[in-house]
Amino acid sequence: MAKPISFTKRDLEKKKQEKRLAKQQKKEERKSSGTSSFEDMIAYVDENGMISDTPPIPSEKPQEVDMSTIAISTPRREDEPVELVHEGRIEHFNVSKGYGFVKDLKNTEKYFFHISGLIDSVIENNIVTFELERGSRGMNAVKIQLKK
Repeated sequence: MAKPISFTKRDLEKKKQEKRLAKQQKKEERKSSGTSSFEDMIAYVDENGMISDTPPIPSEKPQEVDMSTIAISTPRREDEPVELVHEGRIEHFNVSKGYGFVKDLKNTEKYFFHISGLIDSVIENNIVTFELERGSRGMNAVKIQLKK
């Protein structure tokens, strides 16, 4: 039968002492082996930013860099055509409160609209055309009219 694990003060102190001895022995082994020296730990960085273990040769001149080849910022995107008039469906419309939501048919985004942005009178599920305008809480649909 296995010996039960005890947690008396004497046993705990004995374990601590064994750990200290093991740690001391490992430390002495590392010192005596002497495999790593300070020279082995040094790393050098060349003019291109690459890390190497060989020191740079001072007689070599660094390469000249053509300043025009360095890109400082991202290149401009080509102007993409911006779609001004969108097509959508009235998802929700509350006449008493004067607001609703239009769901864009192309990307299924929902846009808020106020009754003041209506050109024609609409009801839910009508297909409409609208334009977008930035509002305080995101994009709003304006100039909403029935699709002809």
